[in-house]
Amino acid sequence: MITRRGFMKVLGGGLVSAVALGSYAFGIEPLARLRVARYALTPPGWSPGLKLRLVALADVHACEPWMSARRMASICERANDLGGDVTVLLGDYASGMNLVTRYVHSSEWSKALATLRAPLGVHAIMGNHDWWEDRTAQKSGGDTFGHRALAGVGIQVYGNRAVRLEKSGFPFWLAGLEDQLALLPGRKWKRAWMGGLDDLDGTLAQVTDEAPVILLAHEPDIFPKVPSRVALTLSGHTHGGQVRFAGHSPVVPSRFGDRYAYGHIVEGDRNLIVSGGLGCSIAPIRFGVPPEIVVVDLG
Repeated sequence: MITRRGFMKVLGGGLVSAVALGSYAFGIEPLARLRVARYALTPPGWSPGLKLRLVALADVHACEPWMSARRMASICERANDLGGDVTVLLGDYASGMNLVTRYVHSSEWSKALATLRAPLGVHAIMGNHDWWEDRTAQKSGGDTFGHRALAGVGIQVYGNRAVRLEKSGFPFWLAGLEDQLALLPGRKWKRAWMGGLDDLDGTLAQVTDEAPVILLAHEPDIFPKVPSRVALTLSGHTHGGQVRFAGHSPVVPSRFGDRYAYGHIVEGDRNLIVSGGLGCSIAPIRFGVPPEIVVVDLG
């Protein structure tokens, strides 16, 4: 039978553990950790001889103290050192939280991202928060402040567009979708439901030869519709659930639950890689899924 002293020891130990875990989840993993997640694959139909390294950054969510412009610049410096042929940005540059000390303006976070370098360029898509936090874009459907900020520092922004690139004489296509959750519902916007601005068929119709296609799509939920013609789909949005235990995330912002929460997913002959992202959304917490830069070696 447990004594009162024994009970107090157990209770005290539990409280200490809870405080330690909370401190780690709120103060260490979101703020102090950064890892490089590496993947290597040769998708079906990939051009023999084409060796391509992609460096991907997702879900920056610029705000202080969690993701300051200075921290973003440091992450970009690390990304530049990874030797990518192409660097891609997978959306959600705007903050997705109210628990901040200061919102970082688009002129600041775009300046930090402008330090990214890659031989075949830096290419970006938008995320849902980039649309949700722009009231003018919600009303008109035009470009967001994110579109304008990135274009203003020389970063190519894709909204249902495909571009043909080439490395060492081998062509490939980079295609980027507009966001799938861009338009909020509500009386204010005269919309009864959330709407997407993505056009998968129209984007892939711009591909005019048999060279492999890499698709950028902020939300991974599009993946079941992606044809095998696409060699690789790259997504963010989920943050790996932000809390992940034993390879499982209890809460994932996806209608597919944990199916597309994180990592390399293969379905049939189709490949999807979902980044755990860099910042936080809703709450400044990460546990078991630290901020990461993704490196993908193809071929």
